[in-house]
Amino acid sequence: MMVWTLSFFIPGWSVAAMNAIRAGNSLLIGEALISLVLILAPPGVDLAHEPYHRVQLFTLSVDTQSEMGPQPPCGAEVIPSYPRIDDSATVKSWSQMPYGGDWRPPTCTGWTVAGFTTLVTTVARFRYFTEAESLLRRFGAISGLAGIRYWSTTHKQWRTLVVDAYGLTTSKSGKRRNDFTPDEMKEGNVLYFEQTDNISGKAIYRMHVAKVSTDRIVIDVENVSTLRYLFIPIAHPGEMQAIYFLDRESSDVWRYYSMVRTGKMANRLIAANESSAVNRAVAFYRYLVGIPTDQEPPAAR
Repeated sequence: MMVWTLSFFIPGWSVAAMNAIRAGNSLLIGEALISLVLILAPPGVDLAHEPYHRVQLFTLSVDTQSEMGPQPPCGAEVIPSYPRIDDSATVKSWSQMPYGGDWRPPTCTGWTVAGFTTLVTTVARFRYFTEAESLLRRFGAISGLAGIRYWSTTHKQWRTLVVDAYGLTTSKSGKRRNDFTPDEMKEGNVLYFEQTDNISGKAIYRMHVAKVSTDRIVIDVENVSTLRYLFIPIAHPGEMQAIYFLDRESSDVWRYYSMVRTGKMANRLIAANESSAVNRAVAFYRYLVGIPTDQEPPAAR
């Protein structure tokens, strides 16, 4: 097991990435592509309720040996385990070997297709002083995604990744509506949203509210439309998936467990830069717990 400590960054997008297409540089192409899937992140927690705004460090462990595989909080021991409340989030990128081709998702995820191209888990404890409904409201506030900032290592500046985001009345583009209310975020409901980012343009996603109670929220998200990079399909419908488990531990502490994966049939360019997949997952956690996405310092200049 190799372990590193790193802070959050999202690779930038530049003309250099287009040059990489011409030169066949799969690593640079993958770095650009993997930043697309930040769109799976729901809106963040109200900063007024979150006292921990310090820059977070994250422990990244890369799998180099045979293990049991990830296990979300579904009645069995959680793998990776939750860190202590004052510790940083644990972010793990799971190797395709021995899992990638035939890894079977835990039943509680609702995922039915085996295997993956990339798979990242993020596990944490965070403080939150209001009720579960407030967290649920933030998940439904799709418009809050607009304006997400990231540090571009190419441009050496903070840049806006998400240009626009909004709910949809159906799974079809153009049926724009306001944010989803807690009353709409009921257990079993399926909702749709569309997002425009500064790389891939518009994409449609399905958000399924799998579980809602005073002590537990489970939400899964997947793409409905095909993701494209310079007109090249990189992920067909259902090949970008994320699931988020939030469990109340005490009156002011919640447990967080997420899994983000790309299907094994997704374009292999996505897997060219493993650290980018990890950074996407870290970015979502940082956003959710209320750390500003453009707070200094970035992890990489």
